Amino acid sequence: MATVTVEVNGRPYAIGCADGQEDRVVALARQFDQHVREVAGSVGHVGDLRLFLMAALLLADELHDARAALGIVGREPESPADPDAGLAEVLNAVAARIEKIAAGL
Repeated sequence: MATVTVEVNGRPYAIGCADGQEDRVVALARQFDQHVREVAGSVGHVGDLRLFLMAALLLADELHDARAALGIVGREPESPADPDAGLAEVLNAVAARIEKIAAGL
């Protein structure tokens, strides 16, 4: 397992990921950071946990809309070769990190 350091809302976070997925995790973190910064610009400073939650909900909404457009809303990944399977792994890692952050508050 590899570890990469990403920056979200001006703060560094060490994130574990599968070997070879480092560039993907960094790119996803940049996308997430953009959403966090948009939320922060709209609502002001409400704490990282709430900013992260709001940004995650925006991303979940975008994912839902994309799946709806493709006609796959509510469908589980069919196999490990399914592109959503890798995304699920990354989202699980992010969720675990958010839970650690929340536990430390």
